[in-house]
Amino acid sequence: MFSLQKLFGKGDRFHELLEAAAKEAHESVRLVIELMKSPRDTNKFDDLVMARRKEKKISEQISEELVNTFVTGLEREDIEALARGLYKIPKSAEKLAERFMMAGKHIEGIDFSRQALMMEQATETVHKMIQQLHAMEDLEKIKELNDKLQYVEGEADKVMNELLRDLYSGKFEALRTIVLRDIFELIEKVVDRCRDVGNVVTHIVLKNS
Repeated sequence: MFSLQKLFGKGDRFHELLEAAAKEAHESVRLVIELMKSPRDTNKFDDLVMARRKEKKISEQISEELVNTFVTGLEREDIEALARGLYKIPKSAEKLAERFMMAGKHIEGIDFSRQALMMEQATETVHKMIQQLHAMEDLEKIKELNDKLQYVEGEADKVMNELLRDLYSGKFEALRTIVLRDIFELIEKVVDRCRDVGNVVTHIVLKNS
């Protein structure tokens, strides 16, 4: 049984901040999914902007804590890598939301439910992985979560290829094809950002096992 107790003590400040960052990343994606269902609801976009600001503030707090703390449970570069990776998730989500709202009629009649589910699963898994660091779970649990994340990312790639084949079939007008391809790629980027964080967590656990 592998434990991270040697890395994270009870009430560790860095873990609290990292878990808060993971929570905001998950919330950002949840808000994007809601916006995708009703792209003209500007209130949802405002909520998303606020979530990203919270994430940015948390990232800044982590940087400040690193400056003021001499001894850390995790290596500084690992904390920085996690904070940086988590920050990129809501940043990508906000960019997706912006493009979605600009797309207008070009996205009418398009079903984004599969992509929405994959984004939700990816951020939920990232959140669980960050929580597992503090929960002092075993190495196998972290590997299991990362395997799930890699699977979701792989499925997202397959869906992306299917959608691109459909776009390139010629049944869509040129401008709509460009708009949809842009949105599909931004959705894929959100999932990729989650995969990157999962890789960092797994690397940290393996390095300290």
